[in-house]
Amino acid sequence: MTASAAVPEAVGGSDAGPVSARVLLGRLAAFLDRLVVPAASIATSALLFGGFVGLAGANPVEVYEQMFRGAFGTWFSFQNSLQRAAPLMLTGLCTALPARLGLIVIGGEGALYVGGVAAAAVATHLGGASPYLVLTVMALAAMSFGAIWIGAAGALRAKRGVNETISSLLLSYIGIALCNQLIEGPLRDPQSLNKPSTLHIGEQNMLGPVPGLDVHYGLVYGVVACVLGWLLMDHSVFGFSARIVGGNPRAARLSGLGVSKLVIIVCSLAGAAAGLAGMVEVAAVHGKANASLVAGYGYTGILVAFLARHSPLLVLPVALVLGGISASGGLLQRTCNLPDATVSVLQGILFVVILASETYRGKVNWFSRSLVKGGVA
Repeated sequence: MTASAAVPEAVGGSDAGPVSARVLLGRLAAFLDRLVVPAASIATSALLFGGFVGLAGANPVEVYEQMFRGAFGTWFSFQNSLQRAAPLMLTGLCTALPARLGLIVIGGEGALYVGGVAAAAVATHLGGASPYLVLTVMALAAMSFGAIWIGAAGALRAKRGVNETISSLLLSYIGIALCNQLIEGPLRDPQSLNKPSTLHIGEQNMLGPVPGLDVHYGLVYGVVACVLGWLLMDHSVFGFSARIVGGNPRAARLSGLGVSKLVIIVCSLAGAAAGLAGMVEVAAVHGKANASLVAGYGYTGILVAFLARHSPLLVLPVALVLGGISASGGLLQRTCNLPDATVSVLQGILFVVILASETYRGKVNWFSRSLVKGGVA
């Protein structure tokens, strides 16, 4: 009895090491396979952009050197990149979160603007209140209106079957036009002559810099939001349910999941993130709401989400890189005689190539095949 019980234990103990090694190598190979397509997309985009600046008469190598210098080459430029990355983290979540359910939401620009105008409007009506109370109410108002805006696109998809990509984009245009009307009408500061704006929220209500950095607290908001999004979507029952819906909505319905409810909730959370980005821009950069809020952060957030493969945690480094690319435009203009909008061409090339590469997503298994041929797996 004792001997027979000892045999399986010995066999299991001898196999544990090789099995663990095979599992680890298999996971590593799968991870490397997932990196192939994004890496090839970035390399292809870099080559295409190099050809573009070459045709414009600039040295591609020098352009890339100056871009790195303008983004991360000095402490000042690195802080500038961090500051530009803060709203991109939040607008990136606006696309990344619904994408986990298989939804492509591209209305972050409108939700950001709606949230920013809502934040500025409530701040002007809280004159003598504590700055902490004002900032809290601003954030809640911005998140609420952003959630309503993108949540409406989710509700249209869940209840009426309307394509969320089209509806979120149209709602973005409607939101921008409506906010422009409000800024030029009832919310307008009478002293804003050439550029209509809301009243200033007050210097005491502005978001200050993070201690030790020349970067506003919007960066902290973005980091915390991405971490919370990661915990929610990757380490909770709610996130697991959302991934089931994204994998197979019909199977999710048959298993009893409230698909419509999940769609509306996740889209609302996505809109809240974009709305918070609008509040950050008002409270940390502009001090008031005007057309300057429509700076393209919502559209760049789409690229952030796709480059991050819709992972809330990977949104952080991707937003930093794209924020750095955006920050380097001025240096390119001064040193390479290129328009500062040149970096927008790179972002556009990246976006097109990333979309084209989606065809090959999950189909590349070079490292896994090498592992099998080598006899390891």
